Amino acid sequence: MSAYVAMLVLLSALMHAGWNLLVKRSQDGQLDNVSFAVTASGLAAMMLPFAPLPQTDCVPWMATSLLAHVAYFITLIEAYRHADLSVTYPLMRGMAPVLVTGMAVLAGEHVSLGQGLGISLVGLGIALPVWIGLGWRADSRLGLIFGALNAVVIALYTFLDGMGVQQAGTSFGYTVWMFFFNGWGILAYTVWRRGRAVVWVHMRTHWRISLLGAVMSIGAYGIVLWAMSLAPISSVAALREVSVVFAAVMGAWWLRERMGPQRIAGACLVGCGVMLIKIFGAP
Repeated sequence: MSAYVAMLVLLSALMHAGWNLLVKRSQDGQLDNVSFAVTASGLAAMMLPFAPLPQTDCVPWMATSLLAHVAYFITLIEAYRHADLSVTYPLMRGMAPVLVTGMAVLAGEHVSLGQGLGISLVGLGIALPVWIGLGWRADSRLGLIFGALNAVVIALYTFLDGMGVQQAGTSFGYTVWMFFFNGWGILAYTVWRRGRAVVWVHMRTHWRISLLGAVMSIGAYGIVLWAMSLAPISSVAALREVSVVFAAVMGAWWLRERMGPQRIAGACLVGCGVMLIKIFGAP
């Protein structure tokens, strides 16, 4: 992975942590999430005339990924409903790159020993605050279960989109069409759960924050899809999860959350893992 690609993936991680901070600070994360998704779909619609059509070979990958994104939304909301963000987010993002690596290896992608060690360190460093700091407490157990399910879904759609964007022949076209379709499944689920009037009022009264969240969401995942068309999927997935470190810093700065020794140790492991990925990653 080139330094240029790595820097943009880190920017993607920063943007991903940013829109999660917006959800954390909101009074209703479910409605904010659907507002982000629908606004992103509207922005993608405006870009469709300028986006090249992806190759038809990517359609099965994209269609399956769209279903996985709805599952991601559902498990994310349930995880946040039953446990704190600072507990579930590291678990979800920490497990995902390790799972993605396993899927990529099964699909025939080569992962060197040093690269695999780096990916493992990133996953361990991100999940460390959960396992050592809080563990599987009774009051957080259900949230952690949904968090673990969400990690599986993250790994699944990351792998599917990584394969899909390679088949599409255009990362920009794949990203635009992906975001255009993505919002509607999430919207249908939320309308079913909360009602059309509630969703509409929230979107109409919170359009500014929705626009900011949508721009960061599209930018964050669009960069990742572009990077996966140039670099190994497993390396991109692992490097992107540095977003947890950014989220921890944002939480300490804006939300006054404490940076305990587990978070500091985890950040150090993530840093070591990123260096190994950069050193041993494919050019």
